[in-house]
Amino acid sequence: MIFWQSIIVVVWGVYALSGFLMGIKNKKNPFGLCNIFNPIGAFVWIDAIVFGLFFLMTSVFCLLSNQWVLFLFILSVFWTIRSMGEVLYWFLEQFATTHRNPPHTLWPYRWFKGEEVWIVMQIFWQCLSVIFIVTTIYLVYISFK
Repeated sequence: MIFWQSIIVVVWGVYALSGFLMGIKNKKNPFGLCNIFNPIGAFVWIDAIVFGLFFLMTSVFCLLSNQWVLFLFILSVFWTIRSMGEVLYWFLEQFATTHRNPPHTLWPYRWFKGEEVWIVMQIFWQCLSVIFIVTTIYLVYISFK
């Protein structure tokens, strides 16, 4: 790994550690939103505990083994799986009779004022799935080049 890549991995690891620690601190509110940790896939505090620890361990392993492409590969596969899970979540929310996420609480509500917000969320996560599937394939390609 070159210097700037190592810095990125260290910063990511410290960020993940802070997510883990803040998740532990807020574990009495496991479903409270933690928007600051969305980049590690944590949307609520219970996510921050699990994903914070996961990405901390990933960062340490990739730093010690000097594996930049593996680090990127893990991020890409993670976001592929996470985004596909979110697609399913928002699909189910669209057809649920009891909604955990009323339209007015979601970011697309600024532009879409009704129940179509759930469809927008689902499509947004489908787009992210595509981006990270392509990124994963590309990283595999350059790894074996």
